[in-house]
Amino acid sequence: MKITDLQPSVLWHYFDEITQVPRPSKHEEKMIAYLQQFALKNNLKFRNDNCGNTVIYKPATPGRENRPTLVLQSHIDMVCEKNEATAHNFLTDSIRAIVDGDWVRADGTTLGADDGIGCAAQLAILTDPDLVHGPIECLFTVDEETGLTGAQNLEKGMISGKMLINLDSEEEGEIYIGCAGGCSTTATFSVDYDAPLEPMIGIRIAVGGLRGGHSGGDIHLGRGNAVKILARFLQLAADEVGLRIAELNGGNLHNAIAREATALCAVPFAKKEAVRVLLNLFAADIQEELRAVDPDIEITLQTDDAPERLLSQTIQNQIVSALVAAPHGVIGMSQTMPDLVETSTNLASVRTTDCGITICTSQRSSSESAKRYVQSMVQSLFRLAGAEVETTDGYPGWQPDTNSPLLAIAAQAHERVMGCKPAIKAIHAGLECGLFKSLNPALDMISIGPTLRDVHSPDERIEIATVERFYKFLTAIIDKI
Repeated sequence: MKITDLQPSVLWHYFDEITQVPRPSKHEEKMIAYLQQFALKNNLKFRNDNCGNTVIYKPATPGRENRPTLVLQSHIDMVCEKNEATAHNFLTDSIRAIVDGDWVRADGTTLGADDGIGCAAQLAILTDPDLVHGPIECLFTVDEETGLTGAQNLEKGMISGKMLINLDSEEEGEIYIGCAGGCSTTATFSVDYDAPLEPMIGIRIAVGGLRGGHSGGDIHLGRGNAVKILARFLQLAADEVGLRIAELNGGNLHNAIAREATALCAVPFAKKEAVRVLLNLFAADIQEELRAVDPDIEITLQTDDAPERLLSQTIQNQIVSALVAAPHGVIGMSQTMPDLVETSTNLASVRTTDCGITICTSQRSSSESAKRYVQSMVQSLFRLAGAEVETTDGYPGWQPDTNSPLLAIAAQAHERVMGCKPAIKAIHAGLECGLFKSLNPALDMISIGPTLRDVHSPDERIEIATVERFYKFLTAIIDKI
């Protein structure tokens, strides 16, 4: 079965077209052109701002011109993650979407349903001939995944509506009315190297097979972080068998939990077997720790060419100690909303470059002061370790409004379509709503979506049955407005 055979056919048709358009964050030019061609083909007015954001306008059904203008919003970029064995160029290749039982997934890459399914829903709304509605403005923002720069730089006057539905949530049956704010902290260690003082054998240590996931939505699940796990072993092996490090790389995106990490190292010839035994024992311990959440973890050791240079002992100690000590995961839970993570930090990646070794982290919180505190915590740790540290101001959170008129409309529509009351929640992930609210404090907003799992990883998938119900729910809200 093809995804175009699924229902509602118009929505899946547009999602199929979107999967054919390469759209990594900061490289959305082809998707912007696609939206412009869509608007021209359907005789709809559109507007672009200097940042690349696009708004497509659909006039009201005759007789509904005086209804409130509704903004529907999604982002057009996608997280680009793939399995190590998958050959894929996200700048040029289309996503290979597969119907797999009750789900749609991709072939070894992220699917891009975050937020391609939201974009597809907007395009379906814009072309739905049976929908009765007031004025609609469909806003498509750029670069949500790597900095929310589209929402931050949205040109004044692009949208006029006072109600906005964000289509970037990932759980059917839930209406989100708040989200966390976020920021990032990057540490760079200047490095120096030594030549080996004795005959050594090169080894490459790799951590893989982890599920990873979204650093906001999945941070509470306790999944393994490949960078943290690798650092633990490197510290152990340095102490036990004199392991030395030449290169260290792991993780990828600031908003994804690190799934893979590798280190090129060396040990004295006499310690060749000892390091292998040590790794086997360590791997068994980690597999036991993570068996409930990451049962497929692999920690491997392969011999390699002996490195010609090794990090100096002092620098190696500083970097490994910092990685082991760096916090990762939930820092605090919300005191007002049950089961909601308030504050967290993600040890996202480590990279060896010509300029040194760079460690990237991201922090989230629904409390602005707590967000700044955890950023300061991470910043202080890396400064104590001797790194140069840079921080970003990030983006604001979105404070819940339980008295929202749009929420009341959506809750009634949910009961009518789904036959049950929705769960009203806030989300620990970042949404663009916080930025829209800062630009227009009077904006009334909610966020909804179908069920997605393991976004920001190659295991990303969308539950087919929830897409049709999501679309019926969305059109019911539009009709009620």
